[in-house]
Amino acid sequence: MNWDRIQLNWMHFKDKVHSNWARLTDEDVTRIGGRREQLVDRLQARYGFARVEAEREVEAWVRAQKRAA
Repeated sequence: MNWDRIQLNWMHFKDKVHSNWARLTDEDVTRIGGRREQLVDRLQARYGFARVEAEREVEAWVRAQKRAA
């Protein structure tokens, strides 16, 4: 699975994103709108992650979605 697929099916993945990162608000998840950079930015803001750490979090989540599919 690549990010384009996640972005195109964002409504399907919104709950999964929210359950994985509970500190993200519903508004955060809606505003992210499937944009990877926005997700990384929001993770930095809500969790205090460094950019590299936030990007690793997203990559790990994407890999988990591949395994779940």
